[in-house]
Amino acid sequence: MGAQAMSALELYSLKTELLHAIAQAADLDKLEEVRIAALGKKGRISELMQALGSLPPDERKAYGQVVNSLKASVGEALEAKRQELAKAATAGKLAAEYADVTLPMREGPLAEGRIHPVSQVTDEITEIFADMGFSIAEGPDIETDFNNFTALNIPPEHPARQDHDTFYFAPASDGTRAVLRTHTSPVQIRTMLREKPPLRIIAPGRVYRSDSDQTHTPMFHQVEGLVIDEETHLGHLKWVLEEFCKAFFEVPSVKMRFRASHFPFTEPSMEVDIGYAKVGDEIRIGEGDEWLEILGCG
Repeated sequence: MGAQAMSALELYSLKTELLHAIAQAADLDKLEEVRIAALGKKGRISELMQALGSLPPDERKAYGQVVNSLKASVGEALEAKRQELAKAATAGKLAAEYADVTLPMREGPLAEGRIHPVSQVTDEITEIFADMGFSIAEGPDIETDFNNFTALNIPPEHPARQDHDTFYFAPASDGTRAVLRTHTSPVQIRTMLREKPPLRIIAPGRVYRSDSDQTHTPMFHQVEGLVIDEETHLGHLKWVLEEFCKAFFEVPSVKMRFRASHFPFTEPSMEVDIGYAKVGDEIRIGEGDEWLEILGCG
């Protein structure tokens, strides 16, 4: 028996039935069953399309438009339901496989953040020297050969100028080569060329040397000081360093030892040691018979 055309009321009833079946589909498999029943080769709507051939020509066009509208409505409802069920299936899978990979909350002022230890130490040092009347001077990390070496009495044959100790840039058109500064001493040169005495500055900043092992990094931090004034002598230098060490290490007194040394840009030059004692796992600065080298001066 061939397919038969349906009345308008029957078409409306079929549309309601199919849309209800789509809405009630609990998963993608059930939805696929509804799709086949409606749009499959032997589906309800497919049979209606086949019935077009049995209609008189004057009725065929109008009936075909109604059936195509029904087919489009059912197709749109199927796609919307498919997306809804697929999204729900994905959410369910994620919930079933959920694993908390976050770290436990750490105590502390996380909202405000923390100061990096290097920044904290630099701030403490500059504050101490500021209390003693020093100003802060800064300079670029990329320096000229003159400021980094020549002006500091470091001759061309000095080991510090060798490629394995210094980061050089490619030569400029005039043959000169810029360097990543190996110390903050070039800041002293720039300050002396720019300002007139008396001077009392410190120059904190990053410095770079081609050296990397368990106790060295290619980039580290230095703080250098410079005083230029009439009648300034080693007694003033000794007092400044003693007062700094007492303030920085927060001790009432500190043992200090000055040893003769050599730096190309100071005369006389000295290494400075401070006394300390080991008490269990604690190191006590300012007392004891052990010595720790902390800086050079001149």
